[in-house]
Amino acid sequence: MDNQLMLIIGVAVLVIILAAAGAWAYAKIIRSRRLKAKFGPEYNQTVERLRNRELAETELQERERRVKRFHIVPLSMQDGSQYREKWTAVQSRFVDAPKGAVEEAHQLVHEVMKKRGYPVTGFEQVAADLSVEYPLVVTHYRAASRIAENSRKGIAETEELRQALVYYRALFEELLETTEAEFKAEPLPTSKGRFRLKKVIRGGLRT
Repeated sequence: MDNQLMLIIGVAVLVIILAAAGAWAYAKIIRSRRLKAKFGPEYNQTVERLRNRELAETELQERERRVKRFHIVPLSMQDGSQYREKWTAVQSRFVDAPKGAVEEAHQLVHEVMKKRGYPVTGFEQVAADLSVEYPLVVTHYRAASRIAENSRKGIAETEELRQALVYYRALFEELLETTEAEFKAEPLPTSKGRFRLKKVIRGGLRT
């Protein structure tokens, strides 16, 4: 009888262990699917950078927890209008001072972030924070910031600066939470008038 009881207990324990292992594996699958859906390309980039899926997912979850502690607020209609006017002024200065316009765009994006409740610290932390709510345009922010940095070093071409302004605008519109009716894409000024600003759409850019 004792041997039979021990056998029953052993089988029960094994079943519990297998069930727990199955539940743990399933939870990991669900977590991976959720993070992939939420972060999109940022998920793959983080996995590639860390070369470890588990570490990457842990980092992305930590980003979520960090941003959840922020007090993010929408802009008032007045603030939104003022920022749109500032952007129009920045864009209009591009033809005469492309480097200055890109630097102003960089600062304006950070100004809007602060106004909405994001702490603006180092570049990587800003990008990480933005990736939680704006994963599809944070790539644009990184690209634009790299170009802006090259501009400060004097090694950015005018066409690169023009592209940086397009990238900053993509994030700028997301932060303002504007609609096409509120903020229509306008041509980016050039001396020859041949460049047309790529129209920003949520999740990317198109010509």
